[in-house]
Amino acid sequence: MTNLEIIVPFALPPAEHARDLLRELGLPALAQLLSRAKQGRNQQTDNFAPALPHEQWLSGVADNSPPLAKAAMQAMGIAEEGHWFLLQPASLHIARDHLVLTDRRQLDLSDAESRALFELSLPFINESGFDMRYGDAGNWFLRADLWQGLRTSTPDAACGHNIDIWLPKGETGEGERAWRKLLNELQMLWHTHTINEAREIRGARRINSAWLWGGSHDEKSTADLALLARQALNQPQKILELASPKTLLDSLIAPALAGDWSSWLHEFSQLEQSCFAPLLSALKESQMQSITLVLTDSSRLQTWHASRASMRKFWIKPSLARLAS
Repeated sequence: MTNLEIIVPFALPPAEHARDLLRELGLPALAQLLSRAKQGRNQQTDNFAPALPHEQWLSGVADNSPPLAKAAMQAMGIAEEGHWFLLQPASLHIARDHLVLTDRRQLDLSDAESRALFELSLPFINESGFDMRYGDAGNWFLRADLWQGLRTSTPDAACGHNIDIWLPKGETGEGERAWRKLLNELQMLWHTHTINEAREIRGARRINSAWLWGGSHDEKSTADLALLARQALNQPQKILELASPKTLLDSLIAPALAGDWSSWLHEFSQLEQSCFAPLLSALKESQMQSITLVLTDSSRLQTWHASRASMRKFWIKPSLARLAS
């Protein structure tokens, strides 16, 4: 592989914590790559966008969630015709005067629990004129052929915010109203289920909602959508898959969404050892010609292009200051 693109969501620290976090980060390889790289795109996205910057970057879609349901189904060996959405069991909690979506990575939902809720829901879904498939504990699929115009948001874009802004919306309102009715019925089915009672007893969050997104009907999916589908299914790439031109490293997302900056620092240090140091070595030893780093936070995206020639700029002092620029 002569050229490689590395996408690292939430590698850009929030402005209010940037100085303190950068002081704690010890990333000599990344510092050298960044300080000697040429800056490319530097863009600001809408704070209320339906997808995070890296999701928009890979999907090419800015006004809807990435259309990756079919790619996710293909990854699970499910082949079906029609327009399908990802339907993910979810937990909402109250924050002051609004509802907030809990990060799906914190749910600890077992396969047995998920299958029980799925089997409970399927007859009602079918009676309502829809179809559903089970993927795994965190991912189901809903067929809704008449909802192709429905605009949805990714769970990571909505996580931690008032969900009203990120709920599904349709131009005519029909799909939107139908989804809310369907969701209300599911919530009532699950409300008193013994699974939720048991989860509450052990201190786990109740599964009291579902998140609908990623609608698609195209059987063909791009490699970039496949990357996002793997992230959605919690099947992240192995570090440095050099056989692939693009690698999405998502280990910083969960701590950043939670505001757990101690864990964010730890995960960043792990990336230094498993990714940035080997990349720097590969450039210096001419094992590859160039690397493009795509770094983001919740609303910004920056690209940096490092080449073999740029690594010869020995007079430039390594620095992480560009992470805060």
